[in-house]
Amino acid sequence: MAETEEELAKDLGLVSALAIGIGTMVGAGIFVLPGVAAQEAGPAVVISFIIGGCIAMVNAFSVSELGTAMPKAGGAYYYINRALGPLAGSISGMGDWIGLAFASAFYCIGFGGYLADLLDGTTVSIPLLGTFTLLPAVDLGTVAIGTIEIGLTLNEIQIGAIIAGTIFVGVNYMGAKETGGIQTAIVTILLGLLTIFAIVGFFSFDWGTVTVDGSYTPEGTAAILPGAALVFVSYLGYAKIATVGEELKNPGRNLPIAIIGSVGIVMVIYTILVGLLMGLIPHEEFFLETVENAPMSYAAEVVFDYQLPVAGFEIPLLGVGVTSITLAALLATASSANASILASARINFAMGRDKIVSDKLNEIHPRFATPYRSIAVTGFLIIVFIIGLGETVEILSSAASVLHLVVYALINASLVVFRETNPPEYDPDFEVPFYPFLPIAGFVLSLALIGFMDPIATLISMVFVVFAIVWYFGYARTKTSLEGLLGAYILDRSAEMPDAAVTAASAVQPSDDEYTVVVPVSNPRTESNLLELASIVAKANDGVVQAVHVVQVPDQTPLEEGSEHVKRIDEESQQLMAQVRESTETLDVPVDVRTVVSHRSLEEVFDVARREQADTVVMGWGSGRPWSAGRAERPLDELTDDLPCDFLVFDDRGTGLDRVLVPTAGGPDSELSAEIARYLRERIGAEITLLHVVDDPDGLADGEAFLEEWAADHGLEDAASRVDTSGNVEDAIATAARDHSLIVLGATGRGLLSRLIRGSVAYDVVTEVDCSVVLAERPSSRSLRERLFGK
Repeated sequence: MAETEEELAKDLGLVSALAIGIGTMVGAGIFVLPGVAAQEAGPAVVISFIIGGCIAMVNAFSVSELGTAMPKAGGAYYYINRALGPLAGSISGMGDWIGLAFASAFYCIGFGGYLADLLDGTTVSIPLLGTFTLLPAVDLGTVAIGTIEIGLTLNEIQIGAIIAGTIFVGVNYMGAKETGGIQTAIVTILLGLLTIFAIVGFFSFDWGTVTVDGSYTPEGTAAILPGAALVFVSYLGYAKIATVGEELKNPGRNLPIAIIGSVGIVMVIYTILVGLLMGLIPHEEFFLETVENAPMSYAAEVVFDYQLPVAGFEIPLLGVGVTSITLAALLATASSANASILASARINFAMGRDKIVSDKLNEIHPRFATPYRSIAVTGFLIIVFIIGLGETVEILSSAASVLHLVVYALINASLVVFRETNPPEYDPDFEVPFYPFLPIAGFVLSLALIGFMDPIATLISMVFVVFAIVWYFGYARTKTSLEGLLGAYILDRSAEMPDAAVTAASAVQPSDDEYTVVVPVSNPRTESNLLELASIVAKANDGVVQAVHVVQVPDQTPLEEGSEHVKRIDEESQQLMAQVRESTETLDVPVDVRTVVSHRSLEEVFDVARREQADTVVMGWGSGRPWSAGRAERPLDELTDDLPCDFLVFDDRGTGLDRVLVPTAGGPDSELSAEIARYLRERIGAEITLLHVVDDPDGLADGEAFLEEWAADHGLEDAASRVDTSGNVEDAIATAARDHSLIVLGATGRGLLSRLIRGSVAYDVVTEVDCSVVLAERPSSRSLRERLFGK
């Protein structure tokens, strides 16, 4: 039975989506960063904002195409996971999630700064923390963790940030519709106030203030790119729209408009307002603490420092103007924090859905229909970052930028993978222009900008990237079953790919702990009994069946053309296998079906087993199967390698699986043949007979004793026993086979595949019997000589 996947309601319209993008970007970009960025780049910081916006715009095109093709919760994580595989998905998911938590904490700190400026000296009450007067610092005492004591001191900005974070986590907890409505209201008021500020401020603008000793670049032109790196966090909002794509109405139209439009609108706003600040505040004053923390409030004192004549009265505007801008700053930073919390929680939701993190985070609230656990975890991280890093705002913002730039680079790589592999489900309503140059430029520019980031922030970010990699190999790799298009593309063409690429793709493939039985099939119309045997083995081990339709094409046919051929027949293959499943007793075992193309069918069986990390391969043998003609498939190449897992080679004669003969002499693979017999007995009630051959009648007693001991050791005490005293193994098996429907025969010292390719006396016998045959071999360490010629 297929799992039911949780879905999110489509509550967000175009205006709400634009508000999410614009609100996130405007809040940080204009109210928090200009003071710090101007110290870095001087008046040329305007160019830094434009450069950051151009890089964001390039990436926005790629996000738009991917978003219209797959409007799913999680945005960038979802695209990267599908294209590049779960390792890259873990990096992007963790990076985006933690990056947004950093950004949310940064926005909340900005909110706290303006709140402290507005309420300086005011007494406030905070649940769980107590009542405080907003002074430069509040000592919360010492917390003991084991034998370590940590002193907790919060300044008034951090307290305000905690208030903001708590409120907006609660808003997001209650649902996307409430979030979108609040976001739209905030952005509408914010843009109105900023428009008034820009119009009034234009009359106070002074070009002489912009230059420093006649130069627009007092910190040097080399400071422009580091400035762009510092302010890039201001452009994170557009990607947040994609993370709520699953909740967006008409995403094919609204998503690209919202993403690209929000970047364009915000670039214009930044250019005007940051340029205006440079003409209102002299460069040296940006180094003052009051200007660094609240540049817009300081600029408002300049803009509104006059009296408005009305009906003969002089009305002072300073107090009203500064207060209005401070309130606008609170709205803007709150908007940024709100939108980031919204997006980060949905990334966590998407990772839980794919089992990159615990699926318990995926639970939908029965009343609010939101991933409430994801939101709660995200909120906890934000509070931790506010408390731990709240005094290092530049580190918070830069770390958020680095992690997102890594994600954007992976987004562009993912778009190229989707375009080149062209999976059937990839059908975007919007396509990137100038492909592939634009996504390649986005990839290069995103990684290049990281080189200009603060080294400490880069180091912190890389720690989280390394953590994501360790997390994947330590946890997610054994939980998730998703396979990236890039890895599948490489492994499906392993014969033509460089060895390094194949090795790397194999190393990062998911390693689900679930027991997997791989069934290579050549003709889905005739595989009912083969699938039933595989299902019995899988059911006995609580596993799944992976049916692989192997289609062989001639050497003269390039695999790329063969792949197109497979696409044409894959749908028919799926339909045929679905019919097989319906008509086959699969014991409620999950059965997945895929189609691959290959020049060498026998080798492809081995490749499939390794790719799927199979525990057992159940492989049909007989006429009509391409791997039956072993000599044409370069078998020596395969015989030089150890088997990747247990192999069962099934020659189906249509005689059933209910009366089983197990010949044994205690060989190396008798344990596997005994396991198969037990599975058949336990799952379908098969009758088991054990056969042992001795040289003459004098050995009868010893033969009976051997079978009794062997049966006890292998859990087959209730099986019937049969000792043949003719000394002729071949005749004994042929005679006993007349009373049975299936022979399960373990490999000899020569090796199963060696027998199949080169032939052996025992193999000659079983090909002549009328009943079905299973030849079983377990992986063992044998030298090349032993594998080719036997022991």
